[in-house]
Amino acid sequence: MAGPVCFYVPAHIIDHIAKNARQLGIDPEPAQRTAIASQAARQTRRAAAPANLTAALTPPRPGKGDRQIFDDGHQWNTGVTLVRGEGDAAVGQANANAAYDGLGATRDFYRDVFGRDSIDNAGLTLLGNVNFGVQYDNAFWDGTQMVFGNGDEVIFTDFTKDVDVCAHELTHGVTQYTAGLIYTDQPGAMNEAFSDIFGSCVDQAVHKVDAGEHNWLIGEEVMAEQLYGEAIRSMSHPGTAYDNPILGKDPQAADMSGYVPGGDPHVNSGIINRAFYLTAIELGTVPAARIWFNTLLNLWPNAQFIDCAYVCAEQARILARDGKVGRNAPQTVRSAFREVGIK
Repeated sequence: MAGPVCFYVPAHIIDHIAKNARQLGIDPEPAQRTAIASQAARQTRRAAAPANLTAALTPPRPGKGDRQIFDDGHQWNTGVTLVRGEGDAAVGQANANAAYDGLGATRDFYRDVFGRDSIDNAGLTLLGNVNFGVQYDNAFWDGTQMVFGNGDEVIFTDFTKDVDVCAHELTHGVTQYTAGLIYTDQPGAMNEAFSDIFGSCVDQAVHKVDAGEHNWLIGEEVMAEQLYGEAIRSMSHPGTAYDNPILGKDPQAADMSGYVPGGDPHVNSGIINRAFYLTAIELGTVPAARIWFNTLLNLWPNAQFIDCAYVCAEQARILARDGKVGRNAPQTVRSAFREVGIK
C-alpha cells in the first residue's frame, strides 16, 4: 500500500536556504543537494540497495513490529547495512540508537494508548535509515521506511535528535494505512497535521509531560546552535516558529483567515494543529489523542476540514458516552474548530 513521500522540513524552508545561503555567508550546497535529492524521491521511490545483513544481528520476526536500523554510509541509497535489530544491544553510533529508540517510542505509544499493532495494525516491521546522503537536511517517510539525514550542523543537526521527527514520519505511515488522506489541499494539510499531532503526543509521552507543560514546538531539537530557540512549526501559535534571514518567516496559517486555497499542506496544517492544541489544553493530551486517533480511523482520502470537525465531535461524543473521555469533550472539540474558523 503506497503513500506519498512525506518530508519533515517543508520545501519552502529548504528553497529559502538554498537561495539565500551564499549572501548570508553559509555554504548553499547542503540545501541545494537536499532539494535535488528530495525532488528525486518525490518523482520515484528509491530502489533500495540490497541490504548487507550481518549474521550476528537479530532478523525481524514477521508480524511482530520489530525494528531494523540501517546505516546508509552517506550514500543516496537506503537499506545499505543493517546495524541493529530488535532486542540487539546498543551500537557505537548515537544516531542509530536514537533512531531505534524513536521507532520504539512511536510503536509503543500507538500500542499502549490505542491498542494498535505497529503502524499498519498488523505488526509491520519498522525500518529506519541513518546517515542518508551527505549533509542531507531532512528526514522522510517514503511509504515503506523512515530515512534520517545528518543535517549540515550549521542550520540543522542530525534528524534523529528529536523524537517527534520519527513519530511524525511514522504517523504518515499510520495515515497511509487508515484514512489514506491524499496529499493535496485540505486532505494534504490534515495528513501533515495528524503527523504533527501524534508526533507531539509521542514527544510528550517520552518526556513525561502533559499539554500544559509541553512547548508545542515541532523540530526544535534539530536546529543547530546558531538557530537555538527556533523551530520548524508551532502548534500552539502557528506562524511564529521562526523568523530569521536563514529560514525566512514562518508562513503557517493559524486559522481559516490565513488559509491558502490549494496551498502547501505544511502551511495549511497549522489550522488543524491549533485545533488539536486547543482540545488538548482543555482535555489533556491523551484524551485529546484518543478522540483525534478515532477521527483518523473514520476519515476518508478526500475529506475536508469541515468533515474532520464533524467526525471529531462525533468521536468525542462516542468516547464520552463510553466513559473514555470527559463528558464535555464534544463541546470542547466544537469550540476548538470554531476558534480556528471551521464551523
